[in-house]
Amino acid sequence: MADHAPGSGTAADEAAGEDLSFSPPEFGPEQLESGRVLFAGACEFFYAAQQLELLPPPNGTEIAFAGRSNVGKSSLLNALTGRKALARVSNQPGRTRQLNFFQLEAAPIVLVDMPGYGYAEAPKAIKRDWQGLMLDYLRGRPNLRRVLLLLDSRVEVKTSDLTVLELLDQAAVAYQIVLTKADAVKPAALACKQAEIRALAATHPAALNAIITTSSETGFGIDELRANIATFAR
Repeated sequence: MADHAPGSGTAADEAAGEDLSFSPPEFGPEQLESGRVLFAGACEFFYAAQQLELLPPPNGTEIAFAGRSNVGKSSLLNALTGRKALARVSNQPGRTRQLNFFQLEAAPIVLVDMPGYGYAEAPKAIKRDWQGLMLDYLRGRPNLRRVLLLLDSRVEVKTSDLTVLELLDQAAVAYQIVLTKADAVKPAALACKQAEIRALAATHPAALNAIITTSSETGFGIDELRANIATFAR
């Protein structure tokens, strides 16, 4: 079973690499350097699966990326790894319906690109999609340590986002919200969005209140996100 969120009374509270407090993430020079080194090495696609029985063996620590189809997930993965085309950026929302696995060379960490949701806003459609491979993966993957749930800084939280928050709670996997596209939001509006998302996370038992704000265009927050992921390499 994947790690649970704070207060769930599980072994996750003792897991190495976890920051299960509700304090905002703060990274010192050593942690930022660890993140830089981790992502300075190669990162290669090695597997894709559309069925649970076809998942690769659970080797290494998996960090999964989830988000709406136009949230900038592929761009964020490319920015994190310093690659222009590690994850394909598509103009066709909902096109990818599989789990894509990427292996980091510098540590036994695997980045998992989950299919985008929200191309159909209806909660029933999202639940139907996620109650198959997605939810089974989240519930049963023994080496899944964290889900990073991407939300767009520019727009209001969608019904589809709220549906996935509930599904992640049901799966009982610890997840952290990452705001994307922060470069497109003025500072005051961004501060309001950050406060809104922290308050939202506080209402969900599997969510960590510590959020990370990023921009794939300017690199804002990328070093911090790398450092955050590097804590799982210990």
